[in-house]
Formats: sequence, C-alpha cells, structure tokens
Amino acid sequence: MSNTGLGKNLSELYELYCENGGQVTTDSRTVAAQAASHDGVGPVFFALKGENFDGNDYAVQAIADGAAAAVVQGRLPRGVEAESEEAARYIVVKDTLAALQELAAHHRETLGLPVIALTGSNGKTTTKELTARILRTKYRVACTEGNLNNHIGVPLTLLSIREDDDAAIVEMGANHRGEIAALCALAKPDIGLITNVGRAHLEGFGGPEGVRLGKGELYDYLAAHGGTAFYSADDPVLAEMVSERFGKSEGTALGYTAADLGISAVSGTEGDRLVLALSGGGETATGMTGGYNLSNIAAAMAVGRYFGIGAAEALAAVASYVPDNNRSQVALSARGTGNTLYMDAYNANPSSMAAALDNFLALPVAGERVAILGDMRELGDFAAAEHRAVVGRLAAWPGIRCYLVGPEFGAVVSGTENERRAYPSVEALAEALKSGEIVIRDAHVLVKGSRGIALEKLYPLL
Repeated sequence: MSNTGLGKNLSELYELYCENGGQVTTDSRTVAAQAASHDGVGPVFFALKGENFDGNDYAVQAIADGAAAAVVQGRLPRGVEAESEEAARYIVVKDTLAALQELAAHHRETLGLPVIALTGSNGKTTTKELTARILRTKYRVACTEGNLNNHIGVPLTLLSIREDDDAAIVEMGANHRGEIAALCALAKPDIGLITNVGRAHLEGFGGPEGVRLGKGELYDYLAAHGGTAFYSADDPVLAEMVSERFGKSEGTALGYTAADLGISAVSGTEGDRLVLALSGGGETATGMTGGYNLSNIAAAMAVGRYFGIGAAEALAAVASYVPDNNRSQVALSARGTGNTLYMDAYNANPSSMAAALDNFLALPVAGERVAILGDMRELGDFAAAEHRAVVGRLAAWPGIRCYLVGPEFGAVVSGTENERRAYPSVEALAEALKSGEIVIRDAHVLVKGSRGIALEKLYPLL
C-alpha cells in the first residue's frame, strides 16, 4: 500500500481520525447527519474514484457539510487554491482507496483485540450475525454492518472498531482469486471460518476449483501466521482444505459438528421455521427457515464455545435472531392473499438455490407451493448448465407451480413447455400479477434469485 502517497500524513490522518470520534465515510451525503449526531464533529471524507464518478467532485460540499477533512485523489478540488487556508482541510494522495485501506490497516495494528474473519460461498452473513449475537452475550463486539465485505467495506468495518471493543467480526466476500488474501492482509485475522465452498461466482473464480482456492486463501493466511481456523468436520471439502494447510504449520485447526455441539434439526411444531433438537432433551425454535441454517448455527456456536460461552446462552441468542434483508425470511402476507412468503432474494448461486429448493419442497406444511426463481448471476460459461439443472430439479416435483425470471432461465426453457412460465424481467412478471393473468392465493411462495434480478419488487403483490 505504499502507492497511497500518505507518507508522513498517515500519522497526521490517524490522529485526526481518532480526534473526531473514529468517523470516516465514503458517501458525502452522510456527512451532515454524522456531524449533527456527534455535536458538530464530522467524519473524514474519502473521495473515492470509480468508473462513473469522481469523489473529488463532492469534496467541497463534504467540507461545507462539516467533514473534519477530505482525502482527495491526485489534486485539490476545483476552486480550492493551493496556498489558501481552505486547502489545509484537504489531504491529497495518489490513490484514495489505497489511503483508506492503509489507514484501516494501521488502525487494526494498534488494536489488541482478536479479529475473526468469516467467508464462504453461502451463509456467511447469517453466520456472521449469529456469531455476533452469541459473542455479545458476554463481550463487546464490533461487526461488519450489512454486506460491507469487499475492498471498501472491510476497511470501513476495521475503522468502526473502538478501543473498548473486546473482539471484531469481519465478513469477507470475493468473486476472484486473490481478493480474500488482500482482505486478510488488511484485517490480519487471528481466527477464521469458512462456512462452505460452493458453486458461486464461477465466472470470476474460473470454475469450482478456483472457488476452492480463492476461499482457501483465508486458511492460507491463518496457517502462515499461526492463526486458528474453524471448520465443519462433516464437510469433506473443508476437512481436506484444512489438512492440506495445517499439517505442518504453526496454525491451529479446530473441527466441530452440530452433534458435538448438542444440536440437530427437526421439523418440530413450527412448520416453516427451523427447530433445533437438543441432545439433553427439549427443542429450541429459531426465527429462520431452512435446514441448511443448521450448519450456520453450529459454526457460530463453535466460535462461541471457544470464547467460553455455554450452549444455553448461545441457543438463547440464536433463538432471538430474526433474519432481515431478504435472507431466509418468512412472512405472512399483510394484504389478504393468505400467502406465506419465503423471502430469499438477496442473492443466489447454484449451491444456495439447490439448498433453498430442497428445504422448500420438504417443508411439513399444507397447501399449494409456488416457486419464483430468478437468474443466478456471475456464472459465465457455466450459466446454461446450472440453470438447466435447476429446471431439471423442478421437473422432479410436478406438483409445484413455478415462474422463472431473467434471460438465463428464459434461454434454457425456450421451446419447452416451461417457456410459458418464463418472464424476461421482474417487471414482466409483476404486470402479469397485477393484471390477474397470474393469481397466487393461500400458497407457500419461495422467492429466490440473484440481487440483480430484484425479485423483492414482487413482495407487495404477493
């Protein structure tokens, strides 16, 4: 990160960051609100530059709205004279993103707390939220907010950690090899967890083996730096990845299973909710749907156990978690349709699509089942085969009504009997629902697709 041009300005910038309450932002629209909530002390604004925008264009307004300083790329903003008093509010660097990352890495190095890194093809955000809830029963824990898990989000997460925090959980996302390694270089995790390795981002990773190597970069870092890796001993892929890396390293690999943690999944009396059976007797109902979430719960409980949190406390924390942001959510219609919606439209890949469908088709509930499935993005040359496999899976369940959305699904069902239930866009399907061409009432409805398809637009109509 020597190309930032910060040099001696790093210590100056870090001092400024600490003085203003540890506030940073890359969004000039948030500056005024942040300053107002901190008694007039504003954040440090980083003027990031992208393909279609230049943060330098917003730096002057950010300062006017109360930013403590603005880190700008390459030059002072237009209209700011180099020798003026105003110019002192700007820090000019070669690369604002690299400067943000360098500041975050410096902050991480000053902290004496353990950092837990978490990645995986599916379930990482749910596992992150569950782990945070469990650890917060005993500790003060900083945690990735929302989906801030990339080259910008991880630095912002690191800079959100406070001196009085006891631990931090950093979610890491990637769609190309080398990205997890770069994020580990910033966060320097002491502990790591890979939820699973599935068929996600196949285009960027170059295929399944590329996914395995890309996600394995977290294990690589931990093994090389004496860290601790958690893995599901029931997952042969993860077990093999661990054995490849930790046999002769200074790192530690800790395997766990749901059975070891005293839990298993049962249908219970909650119908569409996941219920945990406890080895000592009794059951605990969760706010999540999907038996696949058992592995996410087990991962979070394993980390909690490592930090001294007992099963009873952990289970209580798990039971209190209600998913949001279109992940494994269940909701009853408030519009009189009688539908129960299974809202899982935040993202989709072949692994998560298969798990969602298997769970949906196996639910112990009565009534019609309707699946609304959107394209799975970022599959490249694998797209046609993977979408065809989903259609084939549906064919094994002739009792289910299904609607497919997006050009990828449209291409694989063109000329077949399924073509009449394929729609090029979410807007086209929405129009069919509005016009009464399609009527869905008193049904269990799974909505699953990649974020770019925007299937959440259908919720008000269902």
